[in-house]
Amino acid sequence: QLQLVESGGGLVQPGGSLRLSCAASGVTLEPYSIGWFRQAPGREREVISCISSAEGITYYTDSVKGRFTVSRDNAMNTAYLQMDSLRPEDTAVYFCAADRGSIQAMCITKVRSFRSWGQGTQVTVSS
Repeated sequence: QLQLVESGGGLVQPGGSLRLSCAASGVTLEPYSIGWFRQAPGREREVISCISSAEGITYYTDSVKGRFTVSRDNAMNTAYLQMDSLRPEDTAVYFCAADRGSIQAMCITKVRSFRSWGQGTQVTVSS
């Protein structure tokens, strides 16, 4: 059974950086697409970035393009979200998710949901 654990959240000043990690256990992460989501207070959870399993194809929502970078290290069974130039509006609980589906279906058209989720890590951007 695939289990995911996020880490790396915290408090950072505007313009700062954080790197989130999503460590998998139970099974190898290699055949799974990875999604990063966030949920701010009073708002719906939104997908912000995804990376496919084999080709490493990536997706970013417009609000994080050019600032966030998703990556994965299958040897370490871990995915990452590098977040630079952070803004107060990036404040949220960040989640990683995994599924064998395509990022086209799960992140872009959203016709399929990720089935494995982490517990989330808080990111607060404030001076």
